[in-house]
Amino acid sequence: MRVLIGCEFSQIVTKAFRDKGHEAYSCDLLPTEGNPDWHYQCDIFDVINNEWDLAVFHPPCTYLCSSGMHWTRRGLRDPKLTEDAIEFVKVLLSANIPKIALENPIGCISTRIRKPDQIIQPWMFGHAESKATCLWLKGLPLLTPTNIIPKPLSGRWDNQTPSGQNKLGPSSERAKQRSRTYQGIAQAMAIQWS
Repeated sequence: MRVLIGCEFSQIVTKAFRDKGHEAYSCDLLPTEGNPDWHYQCDIFDVINNEWDLAVFHPPCTYLCSSGMHWTRRGLRDPKLTEDAIEFVKVLLSANIPKIALENPIGCISTRIRKPDQIIQPWMFGHAESKATCLWLKGLPLLTPTNIIPKPLSGRWDNQTPSGQNKLGPSSERAKQRSRTYQGIAQAMAIQWS
């Protein structure tokens, strides 16, 4: 299959599909951390109509996720940023591609566009971590968990502080680190969606 992984600089999902023999390419405004021959460093709309069989989109969650919406509600961020992000998601979901998956944390896509088809967690795919991730699907089955990890006796996942927050503190790299797809999830996508 020809596979487009949109808004991905890490190539974690791209490589998982490549490992299964697919012609997969990442696309992001950022340069890739992987193979530049498999990466379009451009606007997703420059390549979205290039006859893809499957697309997995990872739109930036900054203006969409519940954890960041408090900035908008408190008047500390322009609401137009969320409106623009919602429009971006709508265009991705309506792309002329037979199979589409769009992932994002819990947030306003669920209330403004439609509820997700599935919510997955890293611990369902072999990672002792928690990060609820919503999937909106077109022409694809739900992902089946591949390696469920039981919750640690401490009651906290490996990526959580004692209060349950993510361990990654504020930094210029935090958004990039949080946006990476877990390897187990990427492998499940490549195996189950091909």
